[in-house]
Amino acid sequence: MIQFHKIITSVFGIGYIQKGGGTVAAFMACIIWFFGIRFWPIYDALLLTVFITAYGVWGGNIVELVWGKDNRRVVIDEVAGMFVTLLWVPISVENILMGLILFRIFDILKPFYINRLEQLPGGWGVMADDLLAGIYANIILQVIIYLKLW
Repeated sequence: MIQFHKIITSVFGIGYIQKGGGTVAAFMACIIWFFGIRFWPIYDALLLTVFITAYGVWGGNIVELVWGKDNRRVVIDEVAGMFVTLLWVPISVENILMGLILFRIFDILKPFYINRLEQLPGGWGVMADDLLAGIYANIILQVIIYLKLW
């Protein structure tokens, strides 16, 4: 069972990439969103985002026992954060690319209390910082789209 959680939390091995695994996982989430989610009703996309988040907390708790706290191999949090970034955003290559850039900026720099969320226990500490980064990126992206700055 632990092997299953390693596979899923590493997003089918992406987390094993030495450098940039989080960016690759976020990019893969963009591809999934562009080619798959665009054909789903928004509520299904929201449900998928909630499911991935819930699994990320659960799986993060389990693999933490083996890999330690917030191990770099766990990249399901980047997928969930990227999905949050893209919720309720019109799907286009430009919007998804801008969402990816904004999400990675917030995820890497961790401003505005994002870094504090990493201190939460277990899977919550793994997921919460990326979810907040996704929320911030979504808000900024929505403003950019609304003001037609992009």
